[in-house]
Amino acid sequence: MSLSFSGKVVVITGASRGIGLGIARRFAQAGATLHLIANDAAIHERARELNATGAEADIADREAVAAALAPIARIDVLVNNAGLELMTPVDDAGDDNEAAFRRIVEINVIGTALVTARALPRMPAGGSILNTASIWGRVAEARFGAYVASKHAIIGLTKTWARELGSKGIRVNAVCPGWVRTEASMRSLGRMAEHDGRGEAELLDAIVDGQALPGLMAPDDVAGTYLFLASDLAANITGQSLGVDRGEVPW
Repeated sequence: MSLSFSGKVVVITGASRGIGLGIARRFAQAGATLHLIANDAAIHERARELNATGAEADIADREAVAAALAPIARIDVLVNNAGLELMTPVDDAGDDNEAAFRRIVEINVIGTALVTARALPRMPAGGSILNTASIWGRVAEARFGAYVASKHAIIGLTKTWARELGSKGIRVNAVCPGWVRTEASMRSLGRMAEHDGRGEAELLDAIVDGQALPGLMAPDDVAGTYLFLASDLAANITGQSLGVDRGEVPW
């Protein structure tokens, strides 16, 4: 089934790579008018490739967020995808670990809230907000405390905002991807393997073996779920967190 978003304006954060870029490509194929935001210069090239507009912005910076959204008059779909995933073991009391913990919360939680608050005045009834959470927002992974906590928070914000915005006709849902072959996830895989004294291939095999469906997902395997949740097919779905993980985590 193909979905059309012709005439719809879609804003996606964290759209320069990984899942965010996969989402952007699928919305572009569906005819959406795209505005892409990311905290790196590559966003401008991605925007050119997709015939979109692009803004370079740190979503934890309220002024940068305001500037990125300023040219946009209407937003039909907001995809809060930008995030940071780093290892933050609780037994590391060093300054670098504390700084990483704070930065993860600033981007994943505060940044998501800043973008949403500033996008809302541009969202009409029938709008849709999609938050990228994670299966680690429902379960946990040792040594990733800040990231796990932030994704639990995203699921909590999704439920809360759905309650707040339902009367305005705006739906809010979260997508919780499992393991996807992205730069961030492969970096985490390497650090997990190093900590456990295992090879990356061995660890990845163990992860995939824990799924009901075989194989490691690519960003495009997740992106279709965002289009579904943003579409009229999901008009009665709000406040939900949908796992897309090939059956790794029982929901």
